[in-house]
Amino acid sequence: MQKPQYELNDPPSDGISTVKFSFSNPSLLLVSSWDKTVRLYDVTRNQMKFKYTHDASVLDCCFYNDNQCFSGGLDRAIKTVDLNTGKESILGYHDDAVKSLERVRDIDVVVSGSWDKTVGLWDQRSSKPCIGKFQQPEKIYTLDIVNNILVIGMAARQIYIYDIRNLKETMQKRESSLKFMTRVIKCMPNGEGYASSSIEGRVAVEFFNSSEESQKRKYAFKCHREIIDGVSHVYPVNALSFHPKFGTFASGGGDGNVYIWDGFNKKRLRKFTKYPTTISSLSFNTEGNLLAVASSYTFEEGEKDHPPDTIYIRSISDSEVKPKTKSK
Repeated sequence: MQKPQYELNDPPSDGISTVKFSFSNPSLLLVSSWDKTVRLYDVTRNQMKFKYTHDASVLDCCFYNDNQCFSGGLDRAIKTVDLNTGKESILGYHDDAVKSLERVRDIDVVVSGSWDKTVGLWDQRSSKPCIGKFQQPEKIYTLDIVNNILVIGMAARQIYIYDIRNLKETMQKRESSLKFMTRVIKCMPNGEGYASSSIEGRVAVEFFNSSEESQKRKYAFKCHREIIDGVSHVYPVNALSFHPKFGTFASGGGDGNVYIWDGFNKKRLRKFTKYPTTISSLSFNTEGNLLAVASSYTFEEGEKDHPPDTIYIRSISDSEVKPKTKSK
């Protein structure tokens, strides 16, 4: 019988920037790290299948398919690697660090977000892989995509929404509902909206439909806070991941806690046993029965002794992530 939770063997030797499950194989997990590596794991066998390196720390990665991935980071390169043969190609560069990467499944391209204030579109099948770079007003910290809708979280709390097929024209320009810097944005699997988190212990749930009725549904809530010796401590919310089946979502923060939220009914469903240090990244697998948890100090309190960087694989039962009542 599978353990309820276990640590992956051969974890990165420095901070874990991203854990990301394959969108088709529930056992394949891609991990990027500040140790300049990208690692592919078969979590069912608890085995690292493949590892490759960049010239500098890697800030994000994504699957293109189960045999190929993309990655980027402080070396500014967009790298693609065949996970079977190990063949590497650099498709191009940004002018500053590559912060975010996602595959656009509907049109088979990859979108990148950079600190150089541009979004890039990359098609490896083309003789000129960079389809275009599209200027944004601020540094890009996070992006996600659902049903051809791209949501970009930037500095100065700017959130821009595009149709990925027309990046020259912004569909919506928003200011974050949260008063502090955006940390991460994840889109709802049903395509209705997104959740965003900030460095100041809050999560917002927002909807794409700009009608007054739909916008009344948006809300924000406090989380990842605790009182220690009578003093309130507020932590960044570094990680969000939506459950693929139920649309509930997990959050992970600087307090080492992982919570499960029912965004439709505005309820907290679950708090897992606290992890050794900061949660830097989270990912549900495609079947929703496993959650990858990166426990990795993100230096929000400066240089200090901290537990080793670890990836936990947690078995998830429907009862832990299913909404308690039907949303209206």
